[in-house]
Amino acid sequence: MTKIKIPFKNYLNQAKKYPFYSVYGKVSEVVGLVIKVEGLQAFVGEVCEVYAKKAGKKTVTEVVGFVKQTVLLMPLDELEGIAPGCLVAATGKTLEVKVGPKMLGHTFDGLGRPLKGSKLDQSEMVGYPAMQEAPDPFKRQDIEKIMPTGIRAIDGLLTVGEGQRVGIFAGSGVGKSTLLGMIAKYCQADVVVIGLIGERGREVREFIEKDLGEGYAKSIVVCATSDMPPLVRLKGAYTATAIAEYFRDQGKKVVLMMDSVTRFAMAQREIGLSTGEPPTTRGYTPSVFAELPKLMERSGMSDKGSITAFYTVLVEGDDMNEPIADAVRGILDGHIILSREIAAQNHYPAVDVQPSVSRLMKSLVSQEHNIHASELRENLKAYADAKDLIDIGAYKSGTNPVIDYAVQLHKPIDDFLQQAVDEFSSFTDTEERLQQLFASNNVLGDGRITAEE
Repeated sequence: MTKIKIPFKNYLNQAKKYPFYSVYGKVSEVVGLVIKVEGLQAFVGEVCEVYAKKAGKKTVTEVVGFVKQTVLLMPLDELEGIAPGCLVAATGKTLEVKVGPKMLGHTFDGLGRPLKGSKLDQSEMVGYPAMQEAPDPFKRQDIEKIMPTGIRAIDGLLTVGEGQRVGIFAGSGVGKSTLLGMIAKYCQADVVVIGLIGERGREVREFIEKDLGEGYAKSIVVCATSDMPPLVRLKGAYTATAIAEYFRDQGKKVVLMMDSVTRFAMAQREIGLSTGEPPTTRGYTPSVFAELPKLMERSGMSDKGSITAFYTVLVEGDDMNEPIADAVRGILDGHIILSREIAAQNHYPAVDVQPSVSRLMKSLVSQEHNIHASELRENLKAYADAKDLIDIGAYKSGTNPVIDYAVQLHKPIDDFLQQAVDEFSSFTDTEERLQQLFASNNVLGDGRITAEE
């Protein structure tokens, strides 16, 4: 029998293919929300596991930065039980979300895990990276179709296109969540993904049962409540976006709603300050303004499907020009302003038509629709300018035909803009009612409509 000699190098090359040992780091310090680890080789965004022997648990964390040879981790769970010397293992993976068609009608936490009590079978679901790049600008399809929302104030005056990204700006308690619930119920989408970021835990069940109602069957809710670690709140926004992207890649017509972007920015601010970033405007760190476009550019049109996105912004002190509101307004394709003053008049939805805008409306609707919407805005402005004089009785009818016409149309316009939560208005009905407001008037050559004299 002939003996075959195998070079020793071949044995070594084969041995290198198999991991015969494990590399661990050790916890050296915990400061605030940051876990400092020595001796660990990991990359930014990598998921790591901290083993707390005394507590008998494993804490999932993520690499958020480095200081020389020290790795900075932030927890995706609670910090309790972590002590000096705890072993830390790098998984070599970034955060993934399990996705699949069976997700519809279920609620998940900020990391994409089904909430306790859910009977969702995840055996047929596949992993999908939570962090993705935005679609190639040259591969994005044009926005040409209307996305009916079932709400007259939006469909009539702020028409949204399929694949458009719109911001809903309001202070606390003005009706953002109620408006989102109405859109979720009435919009003509295949899948609705709702990200509740940094909201009250009490509101989650209330939103699903009262605001969503029957719309929950075609919806997926991602919930990262205000008591969760900042990294979980941050990842909740990316998780909701990743789920929407998965269904868009299947060719579905997806609506993504996020409530709210402000809580997302606050979570990033907490992380940035903890890792040593300098605060800038109102304490927000530079990374906040870098993360906002990364998040929002992922929605919209792609070469496979569409994500029509509605992002709410909780403006501080009802200041529509505060830093986050200003940054978001510059990124999105339109904004809907909700007014506390209008809500105080028991007018819902409390959409302030004058400062609100849809940047794609003119290219989506007919010329007649656009003319009627412009005329409604002009009459609202004329009435608002003369309101003080009208209220104190200083204005006499017949003094100004424009104001007379605005007064005549004020109540019909108000009725058109108001809508009950359980009232659905199709896009055709909205167009007809808008046309009827000005049915007895003439169209002038400059495109404006005025009363017959």
